[in-house]
Amino acid sequence: MDKKTVLVTGVFDLLHEEHLNFLKKAKKLGNRLVIGIESDKRVKEIKGISRPVLSEQIRKKNLEKLLLADEVFILPEQFNKPEDHLNLIKKVGAKILAVSSHTAHLDKKQQIMEKVGGNVVVVHEHNPRVSTSILLEKGR
Repeated sequence: MDKKTVLVTGVFDLLHEEHLNFLKKAKKLGNRLVIGIESDKRVKEIKGISRPVLSEQIRKKNLEKLLLADEVFILPEQFNKPEDHLNLIKKVGAKILAVSSHTAHLDKKQQIMEKVGGNVVVVHEHNPRVSTSILLEKGR
């Protein structure tokens, strides 16, 4: 039987219910779930100097403890060009890139997935009331 690999990427800083819902839905799309987490360097570039709260190694361990993913790894620090994404998708053998509804550059991601005969699937509707940023704001 061919294994259908589903790839998800993200920061996954302070794990919350929306992360869990998203990952559970993504896992249902195939029989192998692979999670790529943003490096500490990239998170600082994307989210600001005060982030991430948890290091990439702790975030990786926290995701592994969920026992949802078949593999969790840290994305390369240079991961902002379409060819970087294409190379990763080929390397992990992903046929599905699972995203949430607020994921940026959906059209570009779909074009990349089409090059490997795959698809982008929106598996989760973004809930603006729950995020790591909001959790951090409440904790102040």
